Amino acid sequence: MLSESTLITEQANWTETVLAGDYWLNTIRKGDTFRITDLKGNQAVDTLFFNANNPHERYSAFDTVREQRNLYLTTGSKLLSDEGNAMLTIVADTCGRHDTLGGACAGESNTVRYALDKKSMHSCRDSWLLAINQHDEWGLTKRDITHNINFFMNVPVTPEGTLTFEDGISAPGKYVELVAEMDILVLISNCPQLNNPCNGFNPTPIELAVWRSGR
Repeated sequence: MLSESTLITEQANWTETVLAGDYWLNTIRKGDTFRITDLKGNQAVDTLFFNANNPHERYSAFDTVREQRNLYLTTGSKLLSDEGNAMLTIVADTCGRHDTLGGACAGESNTVRYALDKKSMHSCRDSWLLAINQHDEWGLTKRDITHNINFFMNVPVTPEGTLTFEDGISAPGKYVELVAEMDILVLISNCPQLNNPCNGFNPTPIELAVWRSGR
């Protein structure tokens, strides 16, 4: 469901631009509001969420989809962990739908979907692996890279039950805004994918912003 925020970017506690292909790893506190903005349009933002106090608890696509009875995320969606706890709630969304099923690009999937010579292309999984290796203070390994959300990505389900990767439904300046229900560790890969329409074949920067709850 489309809904706009009352928050003003210039009044955020901080903002940061993440370039196409880069990762972002940081924490947001319980009660904070976290906004992801698609600056140029049609960009895919592959995101993992963990409990910052116990990173072995993480976002679960299975639990989230089952409890809300919807494959897609938008205003009002609660993101649940693999322990059934609410992690974040989407409180504003000017895009209207975000993917829970398409997964993240990897060398292996690039090979299967496209061609053998695509395996070495930069992927979201590469970005995540780089992040956890450069930040070993969180104790994460590649086994912790599981379900992710593809914000702004359009992955319809066909009547036959298969997935298709289509042109995005986002546009420049579209955003999704979430409130943290617990202290959250966020790991983002701003997708470098060049082989399908999820980025319009032209990966672009995103903007992140946080408004502190004051606790």
